[in-house]
Amino acid sequence: MAWILLVFAGLLEVVWAFGMKASHGFTRLGWSAITLAAMVASVGLLALAMRSLPLGTAYAIWTGIGALGAFIVGIVVLGEAATPMRLASAALILAGLVGLKLSAGD
Repeated sequence: MAWILLVFAGLLEVVWAFGMKASHGFTRLGWSAITLAAMVASVGLLALAMRSLPLGTAYAIWTGIGALGAFIVGIVVLGEAATPMRLASAALILAGLVGLKLSAGD
């Protein structure tokens, strides 16, 4: 169950990262509210997951999901560049996340 909570926490991190961009520096009320709500929910789910997962693993997975998710949203939704170096770098982050999950021992 902790891993499921952690995945949802990471996905909510993607939501708040996109929301922060869409809020234009918290000048748009709707996007600002979505951003803040997603932040609170994301950290809350992370805290619940950390009840049974190691700190280093949980935090790294959480930030990794957020980073990769924001990277993908940037490319797909915002039209950011998908250069070979950026894609290779993202693949390295993904490899690190898989390695952490496989070595978690639970």
